[in-house]
Amino acid sequence: MEGRSTLRPADLLVFGWAGGKHACVDLTGVSPLVGLRENGFVAGLAARKAESKKVDKHAKACAENQHVFIPFAFDTFGSLAPEAINFLTRVQRVIHSNCSTPRGQGFVFGRLGFAIQKGLAAQLVARLPSVLM
Repeated sequence: MEGRSTLRPADLLVFGWAGGKHACVDLTGVSPLVGLRENGFVAGLAARKAESKKVDKHAKACAENQHVFIPFAFDTFGSLAPEAINFLTRVQRVIHSNCSTPRGQGFVFGRLGFAIQKGLAAQLVARLPSVLM
């Protein structure tokens, strides 16, 4: 293992994101109802907690491999964590300045939307009861 990267493949790898460093974007979807008994409901809290946990888990490994880590956390009610909003804002600026057609602009957000939907579907399928034949 010596000399090999400790990173797992990112959900999304963005080349040349910051100062020539690539960005590893980790998409994380959570239910806003998790932990409801302890804290009560606060809009966006689950996404912010998920973002913090991902930073604690992956940021150091990314930095050691000369990458930038971007947690893209969202909840199933549609709240986005602050880093996800920053990421989308920057992507939107770049797209608007480099794409002249609406079709080109929609491509990136369509791909990102698909990745989010895929993650949500995987969460839902994992929670389905198994059916015995």
